Amino acid sequence: MLAFEESGTVSPSDLSGETVVLTGGTSGIGRAAATELAARGATVAIVGRDRSRGEATAAEADALDGDVRFHRADLATRAAVRDLAADLRGSYDRIDVLAHNAGLSAGSRTETADGIELTLAVNHLAPYLLTRELFDRLAASAPARVVVTASDLHRRATLDFGDLQFADEYDPLDAYARSKLANVAFILELADRLPDDAGITANCLHPGFVPSTNLFRDAALRTRLAVRVAGLVPGVGTTRRAAADRLLRLIAAPGYADRTGRYVGEEELTPADAATNPETRERLWTVSADLVGVDPDWP
Repeated sequence: MLAFEESGTVSPSDLSGETVVLTGGTSGIGRAAATELAARGATVAIVGRDRSRGEATAAEADALDGDVRFHRADLATRAAVRDLAADLRGSYDRIDVLAHNAGLSAGSRTETADGIELTLAVNHLAPYLLTRELFDRLAASAPARVVVTASDLHRRATLDFGDLQFADEYDPLDAYARSKLANVAFILELADRLPDDAGITANCLHPGFVPSTNLFRDAALRTRLAVRVAGLVPGVGTTRRAAADRLLRLIAAPGYADRTGRYVGEEELTPADAATNPETRERLWTVSADLVGVDPDWP
């Protein structure tokens, strides 16, 4: 299993033989984490939309002990997620970690080819479906981990099942916050559903406010300006390196080899009540299964 000290003081070979799938691994904190994992000997399957960024990230790892391999996928549709899962199953005999780090904030309400609001589709439904599609491979590779990059913005959100996709009135920040609430609720529900002997943990993180990422590249102009201004205020933002370290901790630190159902920032945090409510979590799980066309009776 993964061996990664909480302090990060490990030799480059400590992750040798481990395979980490990392969506959103071609830029921002995902790219920083991918390079660090490869430096420690892991094989990192990075997933992204931009081929040039993906291939450039993979090329950076040529001199490292491990390997970074790029898999191009747009996570907006069910078919694309299933195709990615099939690609990953065909490429890797084992998957030790499935880390969902891809995310976006759409500036206006946009529907995918499946008729799903884009932010919800990419930020929540893609992790839900990809985890389900790769669950058997994770189980066969156990001990294994599922990690989701969430956000403390989930605290401002609600899960309005009467209008889950903002058909009535769309606000980019509210849509993003709701998708992050769904991330946390999904991980907590998955952790509870996993059998005790499955050997799989499920955790999520708050990376902090990282103004240098491309997360809000599709957001409304006012949101992008607000992010830029906030990033200039001393002490407000989190560095890309610090955020990547939080992600790496859940991916590889020994302390999270058997701790599950946790929400972690600089330290472990208590999620919003909306994420911990068992009835809300179960309903989200069932609604998500319906939206992606799978039986909710998993794992």
